[in-house]
Amino acid sequence: MTVTIYHNPDCGTSRNTLAMIRQSGEEPQVIEYLKNPPSREKLIELIAAMGKKPRDLLREKGTPYAELDLGNPKWTDDEILDFMLAHPILINRPIVVTRLGVVLARPSEAVLDILSNPNIGPFVKEDGEVVVDTRGKRIA
Repeated sequence: MTVTIYHNPDCGTSRNTLAMIRQSGEEPQVIEYLKNPPSREKLIELIAAMGKKPRDLLREKGTPYAELDLGNPKWTDDEILDFMLAHPILINRPIVVTRLGVVLARPSEAVLDILSNPNIGPFVKEDGEVVVDTRGKRIA
């Protein structure tokens, strides 16, 4: 099985996650989910595989979250899914799928827990934060 990342190239966390996957030796299937959103069935499958509820996957920053009143507990899981499908920007990212599991890679280094080769060597995020030092030691 290959690695799949639901990716937004405008998101630093998503770019860092993609870079870590590639540094692990994998060339993932990259799905730009804003251009090619997952189907309802796939989204339900991803959420279940992460052991989360639809609300757990909602993104607030840079989305219509507030104007749609999505913080209101009145919305059911099905309604939250409807909002995500109508506005894919509401789906938090990146979501990574490997044979070892599915994670919302926030922070990006969460992806290391599901990579076949998590020993990616030295890695520094775009913002300068060290994830793996020059000795291969994972920081934080």
